[in-house]
Amino acid sequence: MQVILTHENADFDAIASLLAAKRLNPAATPVLPRKVNRNVRHFVTLYWDALPFTQPEDLPRRGRIDRVILVDTQGLTTLRGMCRNPQVQVIDHHPLADDTDPTWSVEGDPIGATTTLLAERFPEHGIRLTPIEATLLLLGIYEDTGSLTYGATTARDVRCAAWLLDQRADLGLMVRFLHHPLSAEQRALFLQLQDAAEIHQFDGQSVVVAIAFAPDYVEEISTLAHKLRDLFEPEALFLLVQLDQHIQMVARSTTDTIDVGRVAAHFGGGGHDRAAAAIIRDKELSAARAELLETLPRFIRPLATVAQLMSHGVEMLPPDATINQAHERVLRLGYEGYPVVDGDRIIGLLTRRDIDHALQHKLGNALVERFMSPGDVSVGPDDSVPHLQSVMMEKGWGQIPVVSPQDGRVIGIVTRTDVISLWQPRPDLSERDQLLPVLERMLPQPILALVRRAGHLAQEMGLRIYFVGGPVRDLLLGNANVDLDVVVEGDAIALSEELVRLFGGRVRTHTRFGTAKWLLDDRFWDQFGAGEEEECLTLPQSVDFVAARTEFYDRPTALPQVAKGSIKLDLHRRDFTINTLAIRLNPDRFGQLLDYYGGRRDLQAGVIRVLHSLSFIDDPTRILRAVRFEQRLSFRIEPRTEELLCHSVALLDRVTGERIRHELELLLREPKPELGFARLAELGVLAQIHPALSFDAWTENCFVRLRDLLGASDWGLCVDDYLIEFTHFGLLTFRMDLGEVEAVERRLRVRRPTSEHIRLLHALKEKLQLLSHTQAPSAVFQILEAYPKRVLLVAYVAGEDPLVRESIHRYVDQWAQTTTAMTGHDLRLLGLAPGPVYQELLNELLYARLDGRISTEEEERAYLDLLLSRRGHLRRANGNADQGAV
Repeated sequence: MQVILTHENADFDAIASLLAAKRLNPAATPVLPRKVNRNVRHFVTLYWDALPFTQPEDLPRRGRIDRVILVDTQGLTTLRGMCRNPQVQVIDHHPLADDTDPTWSVEGDPIGATTTLLAERFPEHGIRLTPIEATLLLLGIYEDTGSLTYGATTARDVRCAAWLLDQRADLGLMVRFLHHPLSAEQRALFLQLQDAAEIHQFDGQSVVVAIAFAPDYVEEISTLAHKLRDLFEPEALFLLVQLDQHIQMVARSTTDTIDVGRVAAHFGGGGHDRAAAAIIRDKELSAARAELLETLPRFIRPLATVAQLMSHGVEMLPPDATINQAHERVLRLGYEGYPVVDGDRIIGLLTRRDIDHALQHKLGNALVERFMSPGDVSVGPDDSVPHLQSVMMEKGWGQIPVVSPQDGRVIGIVTRTDVISLWQPRPDLSERDQLLPVLERMLPQPILALVRRAGHLAQEMGLRIYFVGGPVRDLLLGNANVDLDVVVEGDAIALSEELVRLFGGRVRTHTRFGTAKWLLDDRFWDQFGAGEEEECLTLPQSVDFVAARTEFYDRPTALPQVAKGSIKLDLHRRDFTINTLAIRLNPDRFGQLLDYYGGRRDLQAGVIRVLHSLSFIDDPTRILRAVRFEQRLSFRIEPRTEELLCHSVALLDRVTGERIRHELELLLREPKPELGFARLAELGVLAQIHPALSFDAWTENCFVRLRDLLGASDWGLCVDDYLIEFTHFGLLTFRMDLGEVEAVERRLRVRRPTSEHIRLLHALKEKLQLLSHTQAPSAVFQILEAYPKRVLLVAYVAGEDPLVRESIHRYVDQWAQTTTAMTGHDLRLLGLAPGPVYQELLNELLYARLDGRISTEEEERAYLDLLLSRRGHLRRANGNADQGAV
């Protein structure tokens, strides 16, 4: 026999789930619990004949219950005839309990009501409902979701409710039973709880706690909880009622920051984040109240405060500034509103709309105080977001200055956009909790220790510091990155100087840009627990501090102008969303991720996306950076960004050669630069830089061969940035004629050493054909000896004739290392007058060695005698025996 069960003190969701499970499992028997809520009991009594429920006492006496479907609960109620270990299937919208039997089958999702989990399956099964059934199911959804208003409500609940209305659910009947009148017993307890209600504040959130004695009370308490919540409108409500044998706790919440399910679990109960209950035994009512108040702070997350939303580095206007001056600032910085401040006193707010209105009337020389919205409106950094919202609604201001509670100075601004950002969906685990293990795993412990110390110091100095951009991106991707680039909201130079005073090192500052480089001593990391010398070698030798800033462009493609800004503005000036992430390093929010522009979403999706449609127009070098990041990370440029990129390629003509060359050099240092150059060619970027630049299969193969050779280190070259840059540029220009090479060099403003080596390469290219017809090592030597090894490497990679490549390789590997035993000193001892003849004779000896005609010093001396005799020189007798002629 199979039965369907739910929990005691059943509400409409529990009873509606019994009905829904019955319709999906016609052979199962839905058994009413012994205790149901009063409004539920009245509904079931009134419509008993239209519903399929069975009372426990009406179950067959000889029936054996071996299968159970549990709905809206994970606790199994024992019935007469139930076998010891029945097969159990759980269908519940609550989180899985830790003590749930692992042999049970469990299904469910975190949605508003269990009724939804079951009833949403009806359409696919072709199940139709009577109006009574549809109304009961709708009651289940509406009661558990607060008429679709609770935070746990999902679109699935709403869609299911709509379908039930199509099934002729009666809204009038539903309202009647949702707002059921209280019985006399309930009214008495309600008044007792109302009189005893205490309002407590936890981090700016009101929590009502009410206790009462009702030893003879038999009705449900949840109805009273709803009415008291409507009366007091707190963020959370806790009722403690002393019944005959135990204390009944009923809890309700209206906010994500107070999870009453966790509170109830502390007392042995359960539920979800918005509604929960517990039975407390063996405890006095006063003791239960005291424990509740002591426990609550552990389960209440602080409300978002203004400090968490505000931007620092606020731009203000004096009342005697002109509209034209204000307009210029809007064009440069893009802010929507500017506090107007007379001294330290806020006297109004000037918005972009006010400025546009004045300019429409050609009043650009008018003073801003004429057009501002007057008023001394502000909030403090510790004010709650609800307070901020009420100020915005009351005053009609979309930008509210934030003032210091200590001295009344304007320290920031908070906007409507900041408030809207709170609507971003919250992950199940806080970003901070997710990132802390990442920081601890990816950063060496000495760096982590330093960062924490710097965060504490910044906090003491009233500053905020962040990891920003690339390091954060790499951390989230699981790639090690020990570059310490820190953005400071405030005085970056003052922070770096104080760190030097505390921990040593020295600092180089750039006052104009508000930047500092902290240079670390050799043994600096010892004080932060650095261990072996090898570990110290992997730790950075400097830390860069940069004041948060914003940028604006006077014209397209120009270098940006810089102004002081907030962390949000600092992130907004960056190139792509994946580089706009920041991690806060202050101790109060250590590890908190700032993601204003969807960077983490794009990281997870693997896309490169610009922040705005003018991004490539402002700075066309971002075109090359987009390709570099796309290929390095194996991402893809998303379609709209690629469209904007292609429309902006022509603007590269306005960018200086140095800037383009710098971006190309960065691309060459990537692990597989051929991927980036192939993509640049595909997008038409190389041809736009110069028509002679191309990248085809031949060039790609050369890049790959070059990488393999540099990795093998057979050529004995120091693989530094210059070698990488020259060799790849050499390959890119190898098939050009000299006129094209010179034109490309002018466009890219190629540095003189690179240009000189490329000239040598092209001179060598003209001689490569000789190598295919030359077999004698001495002849190869004479062709190649004038060229540096890096030039020969490019020729070797680019060469297509195997004989040519073999000759170059043997020259570098063997012949270039060959030397003569005799030197100029030996020639001088023979009495030869110094002069060009020395080099000529030594070369002849070397060529003879290379060609295998001589191999020992004795043979060299004999061959030298022969050479001298041919030249008409007599060898001076010096006591040495003559060596025979070779």
